[in-house]
This record gives sequence, structure tokens and C-alpha cells, in this order.
Amino acid sequence: MVLKKFKKLGKVSDDDYVAALDIGTEFVKALIAELKGDELHIIGAGRARQEVSDMHSGAIADIAGVVRNCEEALAQAEDQAGLQAKRVVIGIAGELVKGVTDTIRYRRPQPDRPLDDSEMEFIIEKVQERAQAKAQKQIALETGNDEVEVKLVNSALVGIHIDGYKVSNPIGFQGRDVAVQIYTAFAPMVHIGALERVADELSLELLAVAAEPFAVSRSVLGNDGNSNFTAILADVGGGTTDIAVVNDGGVEGTKMFGIGGRSFTQTIASDMNLSYKDAEKLKVNIDHEQIKPTVKKEVTESIDKTLEVWVAGVELALSEFDSVDHLPNRILLCGGGSSLKKLVTALESAEWQKELPFTRKPTVQHINPHEVVGVTDTTGDVNDHTFITAMGLLRVGYDTLIGSGEGDSLKDKFNRLLKI
Repeated sequence: MVLKKFKKLGKVSDDDYVAALDIGTEFVKALIAELKGDELHIIGAGRARQEVSDMHSGAIADIAGVVRNCEEALAQAEDQAGLQAKRVVIGIAGELVKGVTDTIRYRRPQPDRPLDDSEMEFIIEKVQERAQAKAQKQIALETGNDEVEVKLVNSALVGIHIDGYKVSNPIGFQGRDVAVQIYTAFAPMVHIGALERVADELSLELLAVAAEPFAVSRSVLGNDGNSNFTAILADVGGGTTDIAVVNDGGVEGTKMFGIGGRSFTQTIASDMNLSYKDAEKLKVNIDHEQIKPTVKKEVTESIDKTLEVWVAGVELALSEFDSVDHLPNRILLCGGGSSLKKLVTALESAEWQKELPFTRKPTVQHINPHEVVGVTDTTGDVNDHTFITAMGLLRVGYDTLIGSGEGDSLKDKFNRLLKI
């Protein structure tokens, strides 16, 4: 059935269309957008539920199963859009995706000579080399495999200082000491290879692979190079929680840990001797008036047990941002797992924040689709925080399309330098 639909629609050759696939542990979400000027207009949306065995800790465990679910979600989006985009951006998540912001200090041999493109390219290459070595070492340590191969999935310029002064455009400046901060995300080749295979099976051109917390940060940052946007972004999925710290428009780093919405469901199933599906229904309908008080009490106790571990995971992840003097006082949530009300309440409590460098108690709220910069929904179906990651993937697609051109602006040049 799905394959027939594909054949009927055919591919659109126009470069103005891009698809995004958010391959989550619980759901695959597909969006198709049309590029109009400097904006993306969503013209198709789809969603398909994953089987329990399709994903493990945010990474693909069954390629064939995931491909089937992607086909289903894409078919829905394509029916709505009336076309099939030929290029796709896919998100990557999991505990072995490492995102860090590195600073390299470069002492220029000729401080009187103005900085040019080739010198900046040399500096950026050095930062990426250092970050890759660090990611390789960290993943090898965690997997016990020294031979593990890692690949760069995303890079973004965070900031540049020349002789201690922050500059937005370093080209043409003189000075001796150049400090460049670049965010880089790396993932094991085995994970990236699985995504490449999925795109191939779907007969789509893989435009980009994006670390999902990076995609979420792109969703709220937009193109403003002077943005002072500052927040902690937490994408709570089915299998993982992905955290990004954004400070003055720059991604300070990303952390992931393997506890998400599915962990809560599994605890309920285990404690109450239920099937996974029945436990999921209870979790989602916890506040429904038809649930008996005794059952509600049991479900609440199970949720609280996992919640304690989850909050400890958030605290640990944020404690690892040791290069940050102060953590942002705003926490923005997205992802299906963040729909659990008790999770928001737990983050609003003061207890877990005591040992972290907050200047005041942070506010907690969900990201709304209308807050995503440069992406507009025309379908009416992209209406809550569960689609934010997919919208962020569209932003990465936009960045990649714009960055692959030959423009002369600083942003164009850096996109080309950072392009992988």
C-alpha cells in the first residue's frame, strides 16, 4: 500500500522542498517543508508508532522495522503535501552522541597582518581535530572498544575573541591572540551508517544528519548572529533525554543520558505486573477520573521512583558543563516524554538545583511550535512540543541548503568552512 502511494506521487525535483525525520524511540515523526525566501513552510506532517524492539537507548536496533515506520509517517506527510521531497534530514540521538564546545587559542606569528579566510579555515580545522580526538577517546572508554570510529555530525561557531575582545566578524582584524569557540557533535559510525541505510531504503538523499539536541537549539536560535538567547533545552524522548545549554546564542555543549518516557512505562509495567501497552495507557491517563484511587496511587509511586533517577540524570548532565560560570535560569522542554506533568513539577522544585551554579531558581516551560524561528506550520497538525525536534531538523536542513551556496556573507563563509 505504502509503496503504491510512493509511485503515484513521484519525487519532486525542485530543490525548494526538504523532509525531516525524527526517528524517536516511541514515534517516527515526518515533516515536509517548502523553502520560501528565508522561511520554511510545513506542508505535510505524519507520525507512526515504533515497536518496542525497533530502538534501543535512542539508537536504531532494527533497520527494517524503522524503515517500515518511516514509510508510514512519510506517506501521511506526502498525502497531505501532495508531493514527495527528495532530500531528508535525519536526527541522531543516544548516549554515544557527544557534543562539546571547544576553545582553541591561536597565537598568530604576524599580528599586524589582517586575518583572512584561509587563516580562519586553518584555525577551525585545528578545533575540529582536537574535538574529534576527545570524542573518540570518550566513546572508546564508554564502549570498551578502542577501535570505534566516530564521525563529525554538526559544527557551529559559538564565539571569537581577538586579544580578549569579542568580535562577530574576525576577517580583517589585526591582533596576536585569537580564541575560537566551536560546538562540534560526533557519533559512532555504526549509528550514522544505520541512518544512511534508512535514507537509502526510503530512496531519499540524506542532506544532513543532526545531533537532536543541536537541532532543538537551532529551532529556537534562527539566523541572528548577535542573538542573546540563553536557556537550558531538554528534549525528553522515549529512550533518552537530550540536554543542550545555550548561552548568548551559542551552544555551550550537549549531553545525553538513557532515561526517557519508556523508562517510566517499564517501571509501571514491572511494579504492577502489566503489559507494556497497558502500562503506557495508565501513564498517559493518570489524571483521568475513571482511574481508581488505589490504581492511581500505585502508578504515582512507580512514576516517582523513576522520576528520582531521571532528575539525578539531569543534575549530573548539567554538572558536567564545568566551563560555564552560571547556568541559564530558564529550562525549555520538548519531546513526548516531557508531557508527563510530574516531570515538570519535579524540575520546578528547588532541591535538585542546590549544588548547581544557578543564580536563581529556573523557570520551566514547554517550547511552543510558534516559537520556532523561521519555520511556519500551514497544516494545523504541528501543534505541540512533541514536534519541536523535527522542526529543528528542518532548520538544520535550511542551514545546510544555504551553507552549500557560494554567498559572500560571513555566515555563508563559516557555513562552508564548518560544512561536513
